[in-house]
Amino acid sequence: MIGSTRSFRDPAGRLIVVDGRVLRLVAKPAIDSLFALLRSQTAQQFTERGSLIQTRVAEEVDGKSLCCQMPDDFRFDNSGPGIVVEHSRVDFPSFAHEWPPEMLHAAAQLTLELAAAFLDEGVGLKDADPRNILFRGPRPVFVDILSFEKRDPNDPVWRPYAQFVRNFLLPLLVNKHFSIPLSQLYLTGHDGLRPQDVYPLLGLASKLLPPFFTLVTLPVWLSRTVGKRNVAMYQKKRQSDAEKTKFILRSLFHRLARLTDKITPGQGESDWSSYMSSNGYSSEEFSAKKSFVETALAEARPKRILDVGCNIGYFSLAAARQGARVVAIDSDPAVVGETWRQALKEDLDVLPLVVNIASPTPGVGWRNRESTSFLERSFGAFDAVMMLAVVHHILVTGQIPLYEMAGLASELTNDLLLIEFVSPKDPLFRSITLGRDYLYDGLAAETFETAFRDRFDIVRTLTLCNGNRSLYVMRKKLH
Repeated sequence: MIGSTRSFRDPAGRLIVVDGRVLRLVAKPAIDSLFALLRSQTAQQFTERGSLIQTRVAEEVDGKSLCCQMPDDFRFDNSGPGIVVEHSRVDFPSFAHEWPPEMLHAAAQLTLELAAAFLDEGVGLKDADPRNILFRGPRPVFVDILSFEKRDPNDPVWRPYAQFVRNFLLPLLVNKHFSIPLSQLYLTGHDGLRPQDVYPLLGLASKLLPPFFTLVTLPVWLSRTVGKRNVAMYQKKRQSDAEKTKFILRSLFHRLARLTDKITPGQGESDWSSYMSSNGYSSEEFSAKKSFVETALAEARPKRILDVGCNIGYFSLAAARQGARVVAIDSDPAVVGETWRQALKEDLDVLPLVVNIASPTPGVGWRNRESTSFLERSFGAFDAVMMLAVVHHILVTGQIPLYEMAGLASELTNDLLLIEFVSPKDPLFRSITLGRDYLYDGLAAETFETAFRDRFDIVRTLTLCNGNRSLYVMRKKLH
């Protein structure tokens, strides 16, 4: 059975999902470059450490038959028969518009590391795009194997240079210095930021200081004086000495790596960064909450968990320590970045994403199909959902009714729901109502329970904070 198409831009191949298998149809002209990559020692090393997607020829798949079942514009006409390779699955795909800046920075580092490592293998990286990379937990993995090609040993020009700057360096730079969210930068365009987009943001002093001068000011000034003649920059400039060519490219990658290091995201601060130290719980009450959650997870043993409103990831990390794979989401990039740092430090299977569950990531790209929506990837993907200290935010700030939350939770989890109700009498609830407390006068734990009973059975509860907060273990009803 033919599944959904996952790519179409690269004439060298197509990525499709067939019955849960991730297959790539490779056109005949790209086969030699593919095998040069797969047979290289460098590819094997990066694959073993998990930084390059595992790939094998899918011998049991009839590539010719598969191609014949594709629409006409999907086939590799005029190039002869290709081959089919199979990739290992990445459990939960994510995209640059959902990453905190720390993850985009890690993806940039991996891109440069791969480009430099393959120099001695005679293999080059022909594009530098965040879409080439997914994350397994907190670690990036390069998945677009057709981005590699046989390299001209005497050509010292790395053509993806400008693409790397547009898609990695300039978004990181603008995010760091002007606090523009990555989602705003990536959801509105396909190819990152141009220097001309960044230049108007800079003051006179900034225009002359590194790294703005190198990455923004100089390219803008040159474009004004050189104009269309700058296409010559990308024409082949062959060297007679292959070793000199490698030296030039290696120096370029080293310089780009230093530029990338200079715009390493700092440890972000926000209104919610200190939530764990001012969450309204006494130490004894928080210990009781922690025990309640960990006991529920230990009993149910969910393998895949979605943590909605993860903050700095305290319970996401606790779940991962019990062996679960966790997708942790929050609308605040600062706390998501901190979750990523801690997951990476402890090597825990936690994928932190900047997603507002009240307005989740839409489908993006051509016909909104290239990067599927967060909910499309999430429905039925989790054995358990945690919604701890987040319902009142969705209710008040997002203005989403309780019955709608119950409906979404039942679509996201296959079984377990760990959820917390915060009463309007609670100080933290009142702090976000902005004087509109009267709108929630009738809201109580009983109201909350009624909204969820149609879809969930309440297994266990724990009441804390003088009755103002209630924790629930619920199981999804089988209708």
